Amino acid sequence: MDIEQYKQQFDEQDAVGWDCIDGAMEKLYPGQEPRHYAPGLYYALGGDNPLDGISVYESRQQADHLHFVTYGFSELYYDEEAAGGEFSKFGFELTFRLKKATETEDPNWACNLLQNIAKYVFSSGRWFEEFHFIPANGPIRLEYDTDITALAFIKDPELGTITTPHGQVTFLQMVGITTNEYESLMKNPTTAECELLLQRLHAENALLITDLDRK
Repeated sequence: MDIEQYKQQFDEQDAVGWDCIDGAMEKLYPGQEPRHYAPGLYYALGGDNPLDGISVYESRQQADHLHFVTYGFSELYYDEEAAGGEFSKFGFELTFRLKKATETEDPNWACNLLQNIAKYVFSSGRWFEEFHFIPANGPIRLEYDTDITALAFIKDPELGTITTPHGQVTFLQMVGITTNEYESLMKNPTTAECELLLQRLHAENALLITDLDRK
């Protein structure tokens, strides 16, 4: 899409990229109204949290779990300079699949985790790609007895990559890994080794749902 086509199709009132993310989620969860979490003050206006929103969907695929998606790593709003790009801003949005511990699972801690990762990306200018992995410097959920202390990244198996008027956006899924798994990766810290680990996890957990009680 060139700039003239962009200006003909959209105007400054359009949340061009946001609508593309919504469209991808609507295909996966038709008619479902997600829980949505937005910061009190947007980052562009001086707020502390870089993501403009996080939506949380209820999935019953494989096992009941919460499916998070971020809004903010890609270009969300009307931007003529971004039109027709190869990648939309950082070129990805994060997703996260969390096994529900209770029917009334409170996802606030996971939203905080996603915002903290966004702070790292926005402050450092570094981004994530498939088979990257990072330590969480402790349990990914504070005050919870869990051995999940690190995160790996893989393309979301249901959402994949979409093309937007601002360029490609890959939905990168965070996958919780244990202390032992992370330490094993650090013996040979390569994306190839991370890919092998995720393949092993995938054999028993096709959607790579994070289970805080997994040992």
